[in-house]
Formats: sequence, structure tokens, C-alpha cells
Amino acid sequence: MNGTAALVILSVMEPTKTTDNRVAETAPLPLSDVPFASLKVPTSSTNVDSTLAQPLRRNRVRKSMSRRNQSGCLIKRGKWWKVRFRLDQPGTERRKLVSVKVAHVSERLTRPQLQVRAKEILNREGANSKERFDRIVLNDGLTFREQAKVYLQEAASRNRRPIQDTTSIEGALRKWINPVIGDLPLSAVDNLALRPVASKIVQAGKSPRTVEKYILYAKQIVDSKLAPNGEPLYPRKWNNDVIDLPVVVYSEQRRPALTADGINALIGAAESDEERYLYVLLAATGMRISEALALEAHHFINDGRTIVAKQQVVKDCPEITDRLKTPASYRQVDLHSEIASWLQKFVDGKSGLILRTENNTPFLYGNLQDHWLDPRLRKLGLSQPGGGWHQFKRFRNSWLRKQRCQEDVRKFWLAHKPKEMGEVYSALKDDLGARLAEAERCGYGFVLPAPKPEVVPFVPQRGLKAVGGKQSQHGIISIGWKREGV
Repeated sequence: MNGTAALVILSVMEPTKTTDNRVAETAPLPLSDVPFASLKVPTSSTNVDSTLAQPLRRNRVRKSMSRRNQSGCLIKRGKWWKVRFRLDQPGTERRKLVSVKVAHVSERLTRPQLQVRAKEILNREGANSKERFDRIVLNDGLTFREQAKVYLQEAASRNRRPIQDTTSIEGALRKWINPVIGDLPLSAVDNLALRPVASKIVQAGKSPRTVEKYILYAKQIVDSKLAPNGEPLYPRKWNNDVIDLPVVVYSEQRRPALTADGINALIGAAESDEERYLYVLLAATGMRISEALALEAHHFINDGRTIVAKQQVVKDCPEITDRLKTPASYRQVDLHSEIASWLQKFVDGKSGLILRTENNTPFLYGNLQDHWLDPRLRKLGLSQPGGGWHQFKRFRNSWLRKQRCQEDVRKFWLAHKPKEMGEVYSALKDDLGARLAEAERCGYGFVLPAPKPEVVPFVPQRGLKAVGGKQSQHGIISIGWKREGV
């Protein structure tokens, strides 16, 4: 109505009668003379659009109350009286129609007697039991330990953000969480139930961040149990004050990192070319150890100036996977020209994995840490609590920030997700020339090991033969030569 309000005036028509009791023409009455209750709108004057009319919808609620009034249906099949009823099934609200024998026809039981037996069968099977509904359909009797197993299986196999490595969760459940609340019903795990778990981990001397992470695992397991409509079956409002979680002070967290002198000492202490190559690669690129051990020769492109990261070694398993830790991990890492030249000498002539065992399988970085890294750090006096392969990444990050590296390029090299919109919109990471120039400008921050001198074998002249050797007190063997025929 073109933005104007329409005023609808209802007029009430009062019929008048003539002397012969016929209904005469009606005359309108004023609204003030008609009681409100007597107002009626004729159905003929209402216009309803059937396409817009919708019935009222009732929210779906739990159906346990409506399932307690079954009496069963007695039927005769062959020589048996049977009772038919519906029984709840696990994981669904749909019930299954079942038939159970009541009595043989030869017993000649009366109808009331059959009904009594049928009722006993229904009670025994739990057809009218709310407890069965809660236990079977909603899994009210499910323990925390059982749900934890289901959660781990689903989390590792789902398509959306699957958990690639469940070792940490399994260890936390086995040692800290399940011994305290593993046998509790899942419905009973709340803030107060998690309080003794947190207390146990704190008393063991674990860091506040570790306590927070382990309690988070327990919260996720409780929240993972869903009702048939997809919503949390046991919604919780988690309160860290009630759980008594220690406060994480990030400035006090342990983040050990190697210095330039530590990198130089570690490279000098390496006992093999493979070990030395790995230390140089990690310190110059900041790659994760799982990514570095999965590198193949064809991953070095642009004459060795760029490394393509697109696969990694599975933890505690000698297998290669193309599933990296985060989407930002799929990247290219650019090298300084001196680093590229040094690494290329080790890579040239190799095919397949650059570092591999005698069985042509990838190294496990846990084993390399036990056999290479930790013994060298202890020998050099550089061992720190919480140290490991990630110390190389922290060194590279600190060096790039010290050199005022372009922020979006630094995050691209180190597989850090962009946070600011300027970093998201920036196309600098796609400019290979700019990246190579930035890698050349920033440098690498440690001393490259000197190349090994080439060993030229001594070849005696023709016609000479060895006549004997003499070992001096310094362990040097001198060999005499004599021309044949003399």
C-alpha cells in the first residue's frame, strides 16, 4: 500500500425481522454498542494464502516417556502364541519390531493368562524401560574410557581436520586421565570430576601448559558424544576455576633454542656426513625434522636454491605421508646461495630419499635424537630440558627476525599461518625473485663446515716395487721403493 497503513473497520450487521418472521435487510451497528466477545469475522471475508500457511512445528524431544505404555500384541502363529512389540536399538530413535514366543497352544491358556505372560516378557526385555532407552539410545551407561576409544577412532579417520598423531592423547589417557575418571559414566564427568585429574598432574610436577593440554583432551572427549540430532548429549560450561587449572604464564614457558655458537659446535661434533648435512639443513631452513627426513633429490629446485616441502615422515613409523601438520606447511623454502651450494654437493648423485636406512626406509627422528642429537648436546654441555629438534627452528626464526626479514616471507618459510589481513593479501610469497633476494640478504647466521679436501691416491711409477715399510714412533709408516731389476 505504498508505505501507508490501512485501517480496516469491521462493521457488525444485526439482522432485523419483519412481522412474518422473515429476515430483513441487515443494518450496521456501531462498534461501541457491541461487546468485544461477540465480534466475529465471517470466514468468507478472510483471505489466506495457502502457500504461506505453515503448521506449527513442535520441537523434537526425547521419546522415552512415550515408550513406556506398550502392552504388546498377542498373535497366534502355528502352534505358538507370540507377543509383538517394539524395542529400542543402539544409536537410533527408530525401534525394531520383534516377536517373542509366549506359550504353546497345547497349554490352553486363557487370554488374561497370556496377557500376564506377555507383560512379563515386555518387562524382561525392557520395552517400556526409560533406563534401557537412556542406555541403548543415548548411551547413558557409557563410561569415559569407552567414549575415549570411540573418540580416538573417529578423530583419526574423519575427513574434517583429522588428528594425524594420537600418541600424546593416548599417553595422557593411559597415565593421567583414565586411572582417575576412566570408569565414571560419561554423563558424570563435569568440572568437579576433572578437578582431581588436574591435581594429580600438578603434583607430578608437570608444567601448567601440560596440565591445560591434558585437561583439554578430557573436555573434548565429553563434548564428542552427540545426541541423534547432532548436538552435544552432555553440554558443559567448563570452568577452569572450578577445575583449579594452573595459570599458563607464557613468558615462563620453556622454549630452548640453540645459539650460533651452539650450531657451530654441533656441526663440528657431527661424526658422519649425513649427520652434518641434517644439522646444516635444519639450521638454514627452519624445517620440521619430519619434513627434512622426507626430502628427496627432486625436491631441490631452482638450481638448489629452493626446497619444496610437501611430505613428511610419520612419527614412530618408517612411512612417508603427504599429510602435513597444517595447510601452511605446504610451501617452498628458499636458501642462501652458499647454503644451496654446500647442500647440493651432498644431494648430487642421489635418487629417492636423501637420508635413508640400509633398508631404504626413512629414519625415525626419535631414533636420530637418541643416537645423534642428545649425545652431542650432552657432550658439548648444551643439553636443556625440553630441548629437541625444534631448537633449530627457533634459531632460524630468531635469526630472521634479527635481520628484519619481511614478515610475510618469514612466516611463509617457517610454515606459520598469516594472521593480519595485510599478510593474507600479500603476494610477495609468490614472487620467487623477491624471495631469493631476501634469502640472500638475510643470510644464515652460522659457519659452514669447510669442504673436505680431495684425496688423490698415490700411484707409484712403473717399474717400482715396495721393498718394505718401517713404522716410526708417531705411527707413520714409511715405505721404500726399488726399481725392478736393480
